Amino acid sequence: MDIRLLSQKFGVNAEAGEKGNFPRFLQSVKGKRVLVVTDENTLPLSRDVVSALRENGATALPLSFPEREPVADEKTVEAARKAGESADYLLAVGAGTLNDVCKRAGFLLNKPSGVFATAPSMDGFTSGVTPLIENGFKITRSAQVAKDVLIDRSVLKAAPRPMIGAGVGDILAKYCCLTDWRISSYLTGEEYNKEAADLMYEAVRACDKSVPALIDGEESGVMRLMEALLISGYAMVIAGNSRPASGAEHHMSHFLEMDFLRRGERIPLHGIKVGLGTAVSLWLYRHLKEFPAFGGCEKVYAEAEKLPEPQYVLQILGSLGCPTRFSELGVSRETVRRMLFEAYKIRDRFTILTLYCTKGFMDEAAPAILDAFY
Repeated sequence: MDIRLLSQKFGVNAEAGEKGNFPRFLQSVKGKRVLVVTDENTLPLSRDVVSALRENGATALPLSFPEREPVADEKTVEAARKAGESADYLLAVGAGTLNDVCKRAGFLLNKPSGVFATAPSMDGFTSGVTPLIENGFKITRSAQVAKDVLIDRSVLKAAPRPMIGAGVGDILAKYCCLTDWRISSYLTGEEYNKEAADLMYEAVRACDKSVPALIDGEESGVMRLMEALLISGYAMVIAGNSRPASGAEHHMSHFLEMDFLRRGERIPLHGIKVGLGTAVSLWLYRHLKEFPAFGGCEKVYAEAEKLPEPQYVLQILGSLGCPTRFSELGVSRETVRRMLFEAYKIRDRFTILTLYCTKGFMDEAAPAILDAFY
């Protein structure tokens, strides 16, 4: 699939360039005021973009968060919203957090936003929702779809390998979240959007194809991964929510993220936590037949047979320098145990985690999961 044509269908300018030279984007913001949002890590990467904006008749207004890794919370969004009042366009120079902040601030201001992607680390570049921390809880809020996604191959290739691994983890999670969606349609009658799901499977296939090249550090692998991440966002736009991209594995990640926030500690990359959650979800599906039968179980068993083994995900994460056990994240065994029993409550969505917890299967499963993944 031609990612540029697909992006045009959704009104997104997915533009490849280098050293700040993105002609279609620069022409669209000529004569306008562009708020350039960075953090300590991405500020050096913004210089070429800022120079190109000024050389092409735009005004660059800087907003640089002093932290190396700011949190997408009420305070950060409000800072971007306030700074964006004097701008015509908001441009994030970063990946997950800054992209989320600009999409939400742009939504609140009713002004366009875009992102200069500095790492292929998550799939929210083109989604119409954004996860935010509000009052210590992870909340999904409406956001606008990015008008521009600016892609410099050399910048993406130079991203730290764990950030690339996080992007892979976020895509491999779709094996599980799409299965969660289907079993929910069987067991609860939830509507299943085949168009969105089929497009998401396209992202998974693109990611699978990219793995050998990614492990070898090839640019082609990074670009295939980036395309998969963009496709994932478009599937969410079709569905009107994050259901095609987020299931039990994301709920586990959100549970752990809130634990890190409560302790005031650095939060590991979203895709790394999601990747570990994906391994747990795959284990849950693979071992489901060991527990008592339930209404509709044969359809669920059939879906489980289509899934890869947990070790498949863990091997890929490990090859890209990512943690492969929860203990490597800096969380306690007890926290991970509570995650298994409580994370399903984070979203009102039926998943494999919901099934285990509501059927009483988790009491028996938890010790084995902890031994395997902690």
